[in-house]
Amino acid sequence: MTKSEQESTNFKREMLSILPNLRAFAYSLIGRPDKADDLVQDTIMKAWAKQDSFEPGTNLKAWLFTILRNEFYSQMRKRGREIQDSEGAFTEGMSVPPAQYGALDMQDFRVALAKLPDDQREAIILVGASGMSYEEAAEICECAIGTIKSRVSRARNSLKELLQVSGEADYGPDANDAAVTSRPFAL
Repeated sequence: MTKSEQESTNFKREMLSILPNLRAFAYSLIGRPDKADDLVQDTIMKAWAKQDSFEPGTNLKAWLFTILRNEFYSQMRKRGREIQDSEGAFTEGMSVPPAQYGALDMQDFRVALAKLPDDQREAIILVGASGMSYEEAAEICECAIGTIKSRVSRARNSLKELLQVSGEADYGPDANDAAVTSRPFAL
């Protein structure tokens, strides 16, 4: 047996003798035996892959505990950035239609808004876009609250007609594009 093979065998034996201590330390960090075993396995795999960087004659136990602790912290940081989504519910909601749909809808809306009579356009902008109450809008327009409500209602109906909107489904991608963007991604 060569010197290199002998060092590898000694490394393996010493590492195996430290396994119970590693497992106990991992369990103290995680509190679950199955996760502790996974952490020890990851530690051993990393140590085995990097055994040439271990200096023979130094403290292998301390080296392995350091690897285990660093691996534990790495997993905790990673877990903080990850979201459990085994059902795919979160991922499904991440698909968004292309930006041009919103831009085209906005362009159509601006054209339709410009076609409204001035009093209706003013009322719908004050109440719908600016978020003012009917009372505030009536005060600004110097008219009765009922007049503002009527103007807003007529403006909404005119916009729905001009934009040919019958419901929420008329916004965003059309039926063909929506079927593509909502389909789960598969390789």
